[in-house]
Amino acid sequence: MDHTAAIAAYQAATEEFLSAVKKLSADDMDRTEGDGWSPRQVIHHVADSEAQSYARLRRLIVEPGTQIQGYDEGAWGEHSTLGYRELPIEISLNVFSAVRASSLEILKRLTPEQLNNSGVHSESGEYSINTWLAIYIKHPSEHAEQLASGK
Repeated sequence: MDHTAAIAAYQAATEEFLSAVKKLSADDMDRTEGDGWSPRQVIHHVADSEAQSYARLRRLIVEPGTQIQGYDEGAWGEHSTLGYRELPIEISLNVFSAVRASSLEILKRLTPEQLNNSGVHSESGEYSINTWLAIYIKHPSEHAEQLASGK
């Protein structure tokens, strides 16, 4: 995918996720299927993931070769202090929207050479800006589908 198409896909994924959230009712927020997360938990997770992505992108641009730290998203989702099960979603949606808008503007400014800037992810090895972009195009879309399907 060329850079222009990737930017458009990144923006479309943002809109897709926000649209999926808007379709949820208050009664939907805490429903679960089996051992899965509720929509509320998914929304908080996506916001925290985007907060991680914000820092990762900037480090890859400014500090090529840097260590990209993974995190235990399952532990974050279950930690009572982080409140994934009960906190309102509005702040997390604001985080998601702000981070995506800010990163979108940065993506538009990248040079073709910068797309290959890379670091080393603590869990998955080499991690370039192209890798970052593919992941963060896909991630909110996958969760939008999860919210829409109720699973």
